[in-house]
Amino acid sequence: MEKVQGEMEIERWERSEDLSDAERKVIQETWNRVYANCEDVGVSILIRFFVNFPSAKQYFSQFKHMEDPLEMERSLQLRKHARRVMGAINSVVENIYDSEKVSSVLALVGKAHAVKHKVDPVYFKILTGVMLEVLAEQYTKEFSVPEVQRAWAKMRSLIYTHVTAAYKEVGWMHFPNSIMGV
Repeated sequence: MEKVQGEMEIERWERSEDLSDAERKVIQETWNRVYANCEDVGVSILIRFFVNFPSAKQYFSQFKHMEDPLEMERSLQLRKHARRVMGAINSVVENIYDSEKVSSVLALVGKAHAVKHKVDPVYFKILTGVMLEVLAEQYTKEFSVPEVQRAWAKMRSLIYTHVTAAYKEVGWMHFPNSIMGV
């Protein structure tokens, strides 16, 4: 499991580098291919996430007891959540040239997960990493290009930075069992 390593690592994850216009364009172009299969890709991402990080299932009463990836794949609730996740990312990508809109979308996601669902924010870091793994496997041609990898790494950081900012804004406190250990 990925762990946050000391203050330098935390600090690096709390800042995001600005995306250049070229990187924004690369993200939009690659995302268009991905989003054409949004539900299937989203389901693949969530299954990998839950299989590799089963502790994340604790936040999902509908499928927290599912162990079998095939059962997860058939779950209507998991598919619905996959569509929501992919829809949120799509909103960010569609509005990537409007930083206020991106902040707004991710703030809503962060606040909902902090206040309503009480999800440890480290799971956003983990989920976005899993997302990039799955995309690199399923879209090898597009995601093997270094410029695409750099752009999406910045996008991952941007998502995490904005989501965790929303957590801080609502005064979210770490659970005693938080996997962040901070």
